[in-house]
Amino acid sequence: MITDADIRELFGPQLGAIKDEMVREKVVVAWVLGCDRGGWEDVEELWKMPFTLLTETHGISFIEHTIAVTEGAMGLAVAQQEVYREMPYEIDMDRLVAGGLLHDVGKLLEIEPDGSGGYRKSRSGKCARHPISGAILAAEVGLPDEYVNTIGCHAKEGDGRPQVIETVLIHQADFATFNPLVMKKKGDLIE
Repeated sequence: MITDADIRELFGPQLGAIKDEMVREKVVVAWVLGCDRGGWEDVEELWKMPFTLLTETHGISFIEHTIAVTEGAMGLAVAQQEVYREMPYEIDMDRLVAGGLLHDVGKLLEIEPDGSGGYRKSRSGKCARHPISGAILAAEVGLPDEYVNTIGCHAKEGDGRPQVIETVLIHQADFATFNPLVMKKKGDLIE
């Protein structure tokens, strides 16, 4: 069983960037709940799990992707805050970090081992993509609607929908880690 302590160890630096203790704890609880519902019992399983089934991941794990997207979104926010003479909007860093850590938490329900050393879309994943199942987990643990927006609207489900600024930054960081792999597979990435 994956515990609160396991999640705190996996994402220690990122969780430490969340100032509001209640938000930090709800992020941890959402992860533990997702692991439990998805049947993930060991942290090593999470390190082996690919972050997507849509393209070759070249060994990039679900955990690595989650950290990279969170750190990437934080980097985008900090760059704007440090460079813009006047910010045209306020960025809530707690919401940004929590949203980054939770943007793909629904994949714990969407992806499962296939029994042959690979992975496949689960029944739950066939019923609802990870932005939906992740948004449900976040709402269930009591995160506010704006946090739910960062999860539910970070992918194509958010196209044309109102979004908090943190969702926009998470979306950009997410696709900056995904699109190059798709391009590489198609032969469109100039290397």
